[in-house]
Amino acid sequence: MQGTFRFSFGPWNIHEGADPFGPEVRSSIPFNEKLALYKKLGFDGVQFHDDDAVPAMNDLTPAQIIAEAEALKKTLDDHGLTAEFVAPRMWFDPRTIDGGYTNNCAKCRQYALDRTKRTVDIAKALGTENIVLWLAREGTYIREAKDPVLATERIGEALQTILDYDKDVRVMIESKPNEPMDHTYIPTIGHAIAMGLMTSDPSRVGCLIETAHALLANLSPSDEMGFALAHKKLWSVHLNDQNGLKFDQDLTFGAVDPRRALNQVRVLDQHGFGNNGEWVGLDVKVMRTQKSGADLKHLAYSRKIFLRLLEISRSLNDDMIAQLVAERDYEELNWYILDAMLKG
Repeated sequence: MQGTFRFSFGPWNIHEGADPFGPEVRSSIPFNEKLALYKKLGFDGVQFHDDDAVPAMNDLTPAQIIAEAEALKKTLDDHGLTAEFVAPRMWFDPRTIDGGYTNNCAKCRQYALDRTKRTVDIAKALGTENIVLWLAREGTYIREAKDPVLATERIGEALQTILDYDKDVRVMIESKPNEPMDHTYIPTIGHAIAMGLMTSDPSRVGCLIETAHALLANLSPSDEMGFALAHKKLWSVHLNDQNGLKFDQDLTFGAVDPRRALNQVRVLDQHGFGNNGEWVGLDVKVMRTQKSGADLKHLAYSRKIFLRLLEISRSLNDDMIAQLVAERDYEELNWYILDAMLKG
């Protein structure tokens, strides 16, 4: 069963190049100009943080937030774009310096829950049922600072709060083992899927797998995807690439390891990803050294690499692969895959 593929990215993937070691190196592009670039690059979906959609939302009433989101929906419609998901971005707020849902301060935890409810309001106004939780600071730098049982229970309670707030919403947990925290409580997709069992409706809790996050956990991204697909929980992906176990690089998809990228494309395609409306998200950063005017190629090429690898995967002879597997001739299988990629 082949998959159906349409592509999305977030406005943060077109950025100015600032990093922890230096200032911005490119000029900002206004938000509406970014939206105009989507179709030109071959993308139909927009990933949102809540304050991408409604800037300065902490200064607005719930009604004002919804009104601004409804106005943005009209803009998206004018561009022929669809909102894939909305994610609460809480890690910049002083109240969440020690986490949101797992914060040791009750008032800070309440802020995180209230902010997440506003995120759900925004998603509903934009016409998407998908909420992504990247639990950026739901962890600790020092083990003794938080009780891991209580922290996990609090994340479960936050999930339940979201599900109770809107009966149509789905939550996609985006796991990551570290960065910005040294230790996070939901480091892998197995953890993410298990969190749904702490709610009254596990059917509405799934996951989003990012290539780099799996690699940071020293895991195979395609195997992580396969695990989630087997549980019917892979509701989105963030494809990119990564050089080793370091900070989250978000390199162009397939730029480091094309074969690893092929296996991700192949598992998605062979198991019908996208046939139920799932998106292929590209979460890739332009290199800081890339000059203005040539700083969108990471998006265009990530999509192009995906589609080229899809052609290669679909050109493979499945009967031949099955025969080599049955004969346990894995060296020949290894050559068959490499030969197909080198020809491609």
